[in-house]
Amino acid sequence: MIAQKIVRTAAALVVVAIALSLVPPPIRAQEAATPTATSIEKDAAELTARIAELEKSLTGAVLVGHFTVTGRPGGDRHEERYELGDVKHLQGDMWLISARIKYGDHDLTIPLTLPIRWAGDTPMICVDEMAFPGMGTYTARVMFYRDHYAGFWTGKDHGGHLFGTLEHPKQEAEPAAVGGQPPAAGGPADETSK
Repeated sequence: MIAQKIVRTAAALVVVAIALSLVPPPIRAQEAATPTATSIEKDAAELTARIAELEKSLTGAVLVGHFTVTGRPGGDRHEERYELGDVKHLQGDMWLISARIKYGDHDLTIPLTLPIRWAGDTPMICVDEMAFPGMGTYTARVMFYRDHYAGFWTGKDHGGHLFGTLEHPKQEAEPAAVGGQPPAAGGPADETSK
């Protein structure tokens, strides 16, 4: 009886040993944390592409939406509008954004140097106790994704949410080219000849 238990236990141990030999060894934490030159180059290329895409998406865009003030009855939504001019990546997390800001009684155009950080493929403006000329000091997190924005803001003694869409005004169309050539001076596209 004891011999049968020993044989069954030995057989079970052999099966477990064979199964474990088929499982790849775990990656050591040090090996997993060490990036390769290829992965660093790929990450840098992806970041460069994301930066270019964000500059293109935000330059000339208009953020149209609402903000709320926490604690007010019914959500108390207010309209807001941010008309962006040039949006340029400076270095690191810092960006220069020319913006016309319209909410409540405020309507001003100012250049803003703001940090934008990435959560995966999603850019997020992150400001902490930042003074905005003519408006006050704010902390905010505002993310952008698929022509929408959403976030949280807080001022001196109040705060809330903000959300809306990015609108891209249509660019004026270039005069149509004929046969791959630009219109000739004095031709149908030349308004000065009228």
